[in-house]
Order: sequence, then C-alpha cells, then structure tokens
Amino acid sequence: MSDFLPNLDENLINLSHDDFKDFAQKASILIAKADNEKTLQELKVNLMGKKAILTTLSKQLGKLDSEQKKQYGGYLHELRTQLTTNFDEKNQKLIQDALEAKLASEQIDITLPARTVKKGTLHPVTMAAKRMQTFFVQAGFNVATGPEVESDYYNFEALNIPETHPARAMHDTFYFDAHYLLRTHTSPVQIRTMQNNEPPIRVICPGRVYRCDSDQTHSPMFHQMEGLLISKTATFAELKGLIQAFLEAFFEKKLTVRFRPSFFPFTEPSYEVDIECFKCNGKGCPTCKNTGYIEVLGAGMVHPNVLRNCGIDPEVYSGFAAGMGVERLGMLKYGIDDIRLMFENDVRFLDQF
Repeated sequence: MSDFLPNLDENLINLSHDDFKDFAQKASILIAKADNEKTLQELKVNLMGKKAILTTLSKQLGKLDSEQKKQYGGYLHELRTQLTTNFDEKNQKLIQDALEAKLASEQIDITLPARTVKKGTLHPVTMAAKRMQTFFVQAGFNVATGPEVESDYYNFEALNIPETHPARAMHDTFYFDAHYLLRTHTSPVQIRTMQNNEPPIRVICPGRVYRCDSDQTHSPMFHQMEGLLISKTATFAELKGLIQAFLEAFFEKKLTVRFRPSFFPFTEPSYEVDIECFKCNGKGCPTCKNTGYIEVLGAGMVHPNVLRNCGIDPEVYSGFAAGMGVERLGMLKYGIDDIRLMFENDVRFLDQF
C-alpha cells in the first residue's frame, strides 16, 4: 500500500500550496478505489496515522514563525479536512453497499404462495364437555366447581354413602389418608352448593374425577358432569323431560330413551338412563352387548337425607340430580371405541377432530 501513496517533502517549508492540493487529489483517488472497510482503514492509518507524513509535518509547525505557522497550518488543516471528508463519505458508501448486497441476498419473492399454518382443533373431551355445558347453561343452570382433593365427609358421608358401601373400598378410591382422597365424582360440589346457597338451585358441576379403574372403557382419571335442581316443585317428570331434551340436543337426533330403576345412595328413586343403540337401532349388536340399548347416565330424585345434611327441609323442597361421564358420551358421539385413545396424545387420532 505504501508504494502507491502520494509523496510530500519531509521539510514543511519546502512545500507549496499546490503540493498539498496534488497530495489531496492523489489521496482522494486511492480512497475512492478502496473496496472494503479493512482496506479503507489501513489507508487512513497510512495517510493520517501517528507515523504518517502529515503527522510528521504537523510537528514542524512549532519551529516556524507566526506567519509561517498561519500559512502552513492552514495548508495542513485544509488537507486533513478534505481527507477526513473523503474517508467518511467512502465509509458510508461501503456500509450502504454492504447493506444493499445483504438485502439483495435475502430478497423475498412476494409472488410466492404463503406458507400454510396448521390449525389446531379442540380435544374430543373438550368438544363433548362444551356441548354438554352449553345445553345446561341455556336451560338456566349455573356452573359450579370445587376441589379435586376432597374430604371423606363431602365425597361420601354427606351423600348418604355409609362406611360399608363398596364405593369406599380401596380398590375404587385413591386415598391420601383416612380422611382425604381424590374425589370419585363431582357430587361434593353439589353438597357445597346446597350448603352455601338458598333454594331454588340450578347448577351443573363439571370436572375431573378419579377411580382405581383402567381398561378399554374406563380410565383412572376421567371427566364428569353432574346436574342438580332443587325447588319446591321439582318432579321426576321434569327430570325425564330435561334428560330427553339434553340427549337429543347432544346427539342431534331423535332418540328412544329408557329409564331403568336402579340404586344410588344419594337419590331415591334412582334410574339408569339408556338410549337405543345407534348401530343396530335396538336390534342388538356387540356395541350394545345385544341388548339394543346403551347406558349413558344415572339420575334420580335427591334423597331426603342428602337434603337434610345440607340444611334443606325435604318436606318443603325436592330436587333431582343426574351424572354423566364426558368421555363416555364423547365416545358415543364421535364413534370412539377405546377411552385410552383420548389420553395418549396420538396426533393421528387427534387430527380427526
């Protein structure tokens, strides 16, 4: 680089104004030819650095008289100003050229079709729960929730379930100790609601529940939704009409609904509710175990003992309750034959919804 630099006499007083102009012109040509920032910086050091000729000449100003200082100081200042301007302009141009080159290399063709974004869908359990909840909310029910870790009292005693009832057995219930457990149903929410509110009461109680059971149609954790209505005029006929309307709204078709007498400690009378099998239309098939009907939920009139446990006079008020498994209804609605598919997070399965 130094071989191509313009020369100046090392004795300041031997230089004329034209010598400085010629030096500036030749230096400007070299600056203009610099094709990268590194080369430009090296050139700046050689022309204006501590060991450059300009620095050497500047040091000689102190030996000159006042008139010479004014004359040659002006020449040096003019030269430095021009070189500084040239370097700054060239540096800005190199930066701009680099930016334009980068933008050109990263240019996006806006005529290309956009990349599609895969949209997620609701889980079938969520879809079923929303359908169920929507119906009851539109029917005037409020949504109530409660803790999943429950006491023995709220999960069993207040619901008229004696200590000898099979539901209390260790193989059905996840116990923490003698007094606390994972709730086996959402009925404790009904108890808390009746204790904390004056009738009339219309609530649904959705949530997770837990039981020691696992196979093709059972899961140790599943979702349940229960409905409760307490008033002075609640009747079994009202319960039947509500369940019929709910099932037809959920499955979006007319259904043949059957109420079979059953037993639950917290309702009296109690019923299992069946619907005519979708696949065989009541003729009998493996899906309905050749009975022609599929069990979908349990229901009944609230037992007087349960009302008393909540401080409600059964001579004045009556009520009904119904409980249904969200997964069970979802399996029937969406044609799923194994409940375990709902909790395996298999994208091939979930993509179908």
